[in-house]
Amino acid sequence: MFRARPEARPATIPVLVEGAEILVPDGTSAAAALLLAGLPAIRETPVTGSPRLPLCQMGVCFDCLATIDGVPNRQACMVPVAPGMRIERQHGAREPAA
Repeated sequence: MFRARPEARPATIPVLVEGAEILVPDGTSAAAALLLAGLPAIRETPVTGSPRLPLCQMGVCFDCLATIDGVPNRQACMVPVAPGMRIERQHGAREPAA
């Protein structure tokens, strides 16, 4: 009665996570790319340095803050990957704008 859906293999996109190139499915968020890279945490809290991983994956919790293409404090779950995107973990608080 039920059959598995035939899924086409999604196109993959190369992105740099902490300087290492990984291939992720097209349409993946930067937060999912960080998880696929197998990192133990994607950011540290500014006050205690506690490690954090993406929690809600829909832009509510802010636990997925990362530096994307050199811009800190980006909600990685809300940013779709693009070829060559550079995604880095965020350590502590970002520098204030000058």
